Amino acid sequence: MPSFPVPPSPHEIGASSPPPTRTQRRAAANRQSVIDAAREIVATEGMGALTLEAVAERADVAVATIYNRVGNRSSLLLAVAEQAMEESRAYMDAAYAAEGTAEERLLLVATTWVRFARERPHEFRILVEPADQPDAVARLAELTRTQNAKLADAIRAGMATGAVRPDLEPDQVATALWASLNGVLALAWRPGELRVEAAALDQLMAAFIAIAADGLRAH
Repeated sequence: MPSFPVPPSPHEIGASSPPPTRTQRRAAANRQSVIDAAREIVATEGMGALTLEAVAERADVAVATIYNRVGNRSSLLLAVAEQAMEESRAYMDAAYAAEGTAEERLLLVATTWVRFARERPHEFRILVEPADQPDAVARLAELTRTQNAKLADAIRAGMATGAVRPDLEPDQVATALWASLNGVLALAWRPGELRVEAAALDQLMAAFIAIAADGLRAH
């Protein structure tokens, strides 16, 4: 089952490790191709379409390879969800680390999340509509709480400088903003007339960000 890298212990720091062998590189490539295939199936066809046979066909591997490299269907769903969240963190961590006023930082966080949704639509959809799989949902919820806590900290920093309204509860606001932003972005894949095209979605996003910024701003 996939997991996040574990930091090395002090006695391990500085120790050299041999480069991966050709067999190890091939195994890692097979594993990644399996996860990529599963991610595409989930994002484009839905959770119900995710079977080991479908993944094997798309990745052009044997079903036994999936078991050997990733595991069963539950392990595959967890690997897909974790990879999606890791890719989102690559975007968001840089935004949270940026300097600037509270409003500038919060605006950067919002626009970065929009950019992630545009550039990584499969990963974004997996995060917004996760699999109904307890292990995957639990892991995704844990990672989401971690990211929302960073947003809440940015809001608190704004309160400390007087830029953000002091009567708000940062954790609640962070969750509300996250859910609202996801809801607007999800309009891009709604069926039929419920779908909003890119140009109109840009206008909706601009309206949402303007309203959110005004609601947070101390007057």
